[in-house]
Amino acid sequence: MDLSNARVLVLGLGITGQSTVKALYKLDAQIIVSDSKREDELEEFFKKIDGINVEKYINTNNVPLEDIDLIVKSPGIPPTNPIIFEAKKRNIEVITDIELAYRISPTDNIIAITGTNGKTTTTALVGEIFKKAKYNTYVTGNIGVGILENMISAKEDDVFVVETSSFQLEDTVHFKPKVSLITNISPDHLDWHTTFENYVEAKKKVFKNQSKNDYTVLNFEDGVLRQFEDEVKSKIIWFSADNILDKGVFVEGDYIVIKDEEFKEKVLPYKELKIFGKHNLENALASAAIAYAMGIDLNYIREGLRDFSGVEHRIEYVREVGGISFYNDSKGTNPDSTIKAIEALNGPIILIAGGYDKGSQFDELINSFNGKVKELILMGETKEKIKKTALEHNFKNIHLVESMKEAVNLAFRLGKEKDNVLLSPACASWDMYKSYEERGKDYKKAVYKLEVE
Repeated sequence: MDLSNARVLVLGLGITGQSTVKALYKLDAQIIVSDSKREDELEEFFKKIDGINVEKYINTNNVPLEDIDLIVKSPGIPPTNPIIFEAKKRNIEVITDIELAYRISPTDNIIAITGTNGKTTTTALVGEIFKKAKYNTYVTGNIGVGILENMISAKEDDVFVVETSSFQLEDTVHFKPKVSLITNISPDHLDWHTTFENYVEAKKKVFKNQSKNDYTVLNFEDGVLRQFEDEVKSKIIWFSADNILDKGVFVEGDYIVIKDEEFKEKVLPYKELKIFGKHNLENALASAAIAYAMGIDLNYIREGLRDFSGVEHRIEYVREVGGISFYNDSKGTNPDSTIKAIEALNGPIILIAGGYDKGSQFDELINSFNGKVKELILMGETKEKIKKTALEHNFKNIHLVESMKEAVNLAFRLGKEKDNVLLSPACASWDMYKSYEERGKDYKKAVYKLEVE
């Protein structure tokens, strides 16, 4: 893709904006940047692109589009944004960073991982397997590293394992991974997509451009995903934690098994996994399926699965204080993810939840408590909404707080020996924090300050 002297607007100056500017500089584009934040709030961004000449439109939606050739937008910017709305009226192409990365990619070894839950863990695990197999591997995308940072200097044999959000996929056109994965689908980001149907359609874009020479990995236990079978043109590899399949990756007895028409092999006993919970077993099965599709030797798959110990902010054990165990699941940004965290822990739970309202409903979350959750501590924008739902379902041990420190201290006072305190908000972080990472770090900071009297 030749962008030399093209005028490209980078809209939104977060992690993806930073890597996009650096890539466009190497592609000799004329770079225009815009963000709704004030310039003093973007000081760190401009430090990181120091030496690159950019035209700036900061803290405004008044960006002249007359001579703009292309817009690369931050994934989180909705289609209702006035600049995007005006650009589409003018037939200016609007894409996200993963689409641009695909257009300039020298490698076909692109693995795209999406789904409502499990994306980050699976992306990290797949990356570890490929590194074990001695591939030059980049773990990028929504996991916190802009894909363009490395794609601009990539080589033909490099492997890119890309966590892709529905926001990123929404504005793709030609993006075509060698292997795609959808871990599962449940309602999420309805404030952005407006309907569940729109959200599902965005997720489908991960496989829409694939051909019969590519692979799509899907969760057999997800009823929504099973309906995709007739739409997928690539080879489907199903995985299941509950059923023995004719072909695919599944659990048989105590073992993770890979099976196709001519091959059946035990990978390892699933109890050897260091990541716990059924949802993490599914993540491991999906990771094994991707590695198998890419021709990775079984020994490397086995080694990667056995050695992987999880990712920060996803049911991360923090510490034990006074016999009470504290877990950080700040990555639990929707009700389904929090349900999975509750299911994964043994013993009584004091749950800290609440945050930015993405339009989710919380009935299934409250119903999942099943006597395991003994106290519910709520904070953030959704605290009253979740409280109302909990009371409707006759759960009354509810406490409202204003800060993470207050939540952690209260949980400690309420807890008894062998209880688990779980931060799993079931909501995004944007009402109180810049990211779920910042929220998780604040939680851990408060936990580390606890002392037994």
